[in-house]
Amino acid sequence: MSLETLINKYVASAEIVLNTMQQTPVSVSVTKENVDSLICYIHDYLADAKYYKNNGKLETSLTSIAYCEGLLDALRLLGAVKFEWPTRKTETEK
Repeated sequence: MSLETLINKYVASAEIVLNTMQQTPVSVSVTKENVDSLICYIHDYLADAKYYKNNGKLETSLTSIAYCEGLLDALRLLGAVKFEWPTRKTETEK
């Protein structure tokens, strides 16, 4: 599957979800068990990204690491974890 096809697939899915999802009318609580479960998914997506990269399936690897980063960002935005993304120094900053 080409990278463009893969992107089109995920963009279409996201648009469908955004147009059909319903917000819950009550406050949502995030338990430690919820966070632990998401962290397991994060580890799984990271492992998948490495596996697919090593097997030459770069599109699938990219998708897996994007999911991993998205879940990490979601946990951070919910206030369940604290971290900052590392930044790369340019050659002139080194």
